Formats: sequence, C-alpha cells, structure tokens
Amino acid sequence: MLRKIVDFIVFSSLYVAICAVVVTWQTSQLLLGMPPSGRLLGFVFFATVCSYNFHWYLTTHSVNPSRRIQWTYRHRVLHFILYLVGGVGAAVYFFYLTPFIVALLPGILLTFFYSAPKLPQKIFRGLRRIAIGKTLYLAFVWVYVTTVLPIIVAGARWHPSFIFFTASRFFFVYACCLIFDYRDREDDRTAGIVSMITLLNEKGIDRLFYGSMILFFLTSAALSHYHYPAFYIVLLLIPGAVVTAIYKEAKRNFSDDLYYILLDGMVMFSGLLMLIFRI
Repeated sequence: MLRKIVDFIVFSSLYVAICAVVVTWQTSQLLLGMPPSGRLLGFVFFATVCSYNFHWYLTTHSVNPSRRIQWTYRHRVLHFILYLVGGVGAAVYFFYLTPFIVALLPGILLTFFYSAPKLPQKIFRGLRRIAIGKTLYLAFVWVYVTTVLPIIVAGARWHPSFIFFTASRFFFVYACCLIFDYRDREDDRTAGIVSMITLLNEKGIDRLFYGSMILFFLTSAALSHYHYPAFYIVLLLIPGAVVTAIYKEAKRNFSDDLYYILLDGMVMFSGLLMLIFRI
C-alpha cells in the first residue's frame, strides 16, 4: 500500500510540482526576504502538473520499460485527467497574473516545445531533428519559472547577486537534466531525437556534467561577496555535493526511486532545508 501511495504521488507528477513550488518559495525568501505571491505559487504548481502529465501522456513506449513507464501505460487516462486539471488550474491563476503576461508566455511556450516532439503531427515530429538543445531549454524553463518569475512578479529591481543566484541554479538544474537525458538516450536515439547526450561520447558527457557542477559551486560561492549568510550558501551547496557524489551510480543504476525521488528531490532540497530551519 505504501509503495502504491508513493508511486501515485511521484508518477502523477504531484511530487515534482511540489518541488517547483518549494524552489519558487526559496527564490523569493532568499533574494527578496519575503514569501512569493500565492497566486504565483498556484500557477507554478498547476502548470507543472499540466506540463508533466502532458509529457507522460504522450510517452507511449520505451526501449527499457521501467516501473514508471509501466505505471504510465496503466494510468494514461489519469495522466490525461491530471493534464486537464493542471491546465484549468494554471489558466485560473494565469488570469490573476495577466499583468505579467509578457513574462509568463516565454515559459509556457518553451515548456510546450519540450514535449512537442512527442506529438504525432508531422510539423512537431520535425522538431526531433533540431532538439539538440532540449536539455538546455528544459533547464532554462525550470530556472525562468522558479527563479526569474518570482523577481518579476514581486516588482523587484535586479541586483548583481540575482544574476549569480540564477546562474547557480541554472548550472545545477542543467547538470541534473544531463543525468536524466543520459538515462533516456536510447529512447531519444530510437525516436530520432538529437541531443548533446546522443552526440557526445562518455568522456564528453562527463566533462559537460562536471563542468556544469564546477560552475554551480563557483557561482554559489560568489554570493558570499554580496553578504549572503554563509549558512544559506552552505545549504545551496549541499544538493550539489549529493548529485556529484551519486553521478557515477546514476549512470549505472536507472532506478525510478533514484531518479524521480532522490534526483528530483535534490532540486528542492536546499529550499526544503531553508524552510525547516526557518521553522
């Protein structure tokens, strides 16, 4: 029963939606010293549920069927229902955020184009051949929605430290996305999707990952120059250290728990620690 409950929370993408909300909260709390707009958090939650369930609804096969893939096959109707529920919820909160429509639209469009190559229509299938930057713009969407939007919606003026924080989060999320793409590379090759992971050899992939993590550590440490508390900087670095430590294991072990619970959870882990220690 516990396994079924965990699978539902994780595989329905409610877990990753919570991750997105925690990361958004962390951005506003750390950079602006206040919680973000509740309407923005609602939009982020429902938009994540919508986009992820849309992506998984379109995932109809895999070279290496995992427990998640099998769960997806059995619950395609649920994915479609959650996609609709997420879409309606996001639309409602989008209505309240219309003053920021220019800032919201890029994130919505880029999120759609990440999953678009899975659509059967010829115009979308053609995107598979030019999706080389899919990891890059998935990381960009995550960072844009959870890091840039909270600053825009709060009406805050950009500070140099915001740039370092945004860069830090981008390099971390990008490194995590690389690991996911490494696991999915055979599916991408079978589907004709071209990406950095399908083009690079093992050494090239390792260099890309470690290079991204080095930049993450450097940009995070640079926040000390702007008098951010050392305690919070350490909290930012902890998930980076964990992901670096499990990188080699993640290339061998494609366990759903390792990827969808631990690795996804690392994205929100520093924010979760901030929330716990504030309480």
